[in-house]
Amino acid sequence: MRLVALLMQHPLGRVSATYALGALMCLTSARLPAKVGPDGHLKRLAEQNRSLWDKELIRDGMGLLTEAGVGGEITPYHFEAGIAAYHATSRTWEDTDWPAILSLYNELLRIRPSPVIALNRAVALAEAEGAAAGLKAIEAIEDKERLRRYPYYYTGLADLNLRLGRMDAARRNFLKASELVESPAEKQFLLGRMRECQEDLDPSSADAQ
Repeated sequence: MRLVALLMQHPLGRVSATYALGALMCLTSARLPAKVGPDGHLKRLAEQNRSLWDKELIRDGMGLLTEAGVGGEITPYHFEAGIAAYHATSRTWEDTDWPAILSLYNELLRIRPSPVIALNRAVALAEAEGAAAGLKAIEAIEDKERLRRYPYYYTGLADLNLRLGRMDAARRNFLKASELVESPAEKQFLLGRMRECQEDLDPSSADAQ
């Protein structure tokens, strides 16, 4: 963020791509205070306490995004910052404008096709049209071999299978993701989600409720 700020101070660096990148950094960094809960465990975006998000960074990011719209040039940073803006300005996970986010991912995938962007688009599609549609989109990703060592490929599969009640597949994918992440906090988080699937499979858990 410091480097981008320096670029924006230089005449040659004051271009729309720089402002869009700055907006993206501010809007995503604004969520960091809520990424870890009071218990020290990682929180998914859907679970985060949004009142903890850095409002000043969100305000700065939205301002930079407006600046990025001047000049007519559209870069991948513009679409990524737009996606981050929808998240940052949504009061709750449920209020998020997923069709708009999906539209931005469609454009991003068009100008910068990659398996990772296709995966992120599939997750947005699942929120907009349902888990089955998202899972189908993941299965249709071209060149999936490039995702075989990408842990978030498996978390995407796990989440969608979990939502569809496919506990065995969810558990296997959470385990695979936990084997690929390097962060101890992420590993603990994923193993915890894997155990949730095991609890749902245990008939005795229903009797205890």
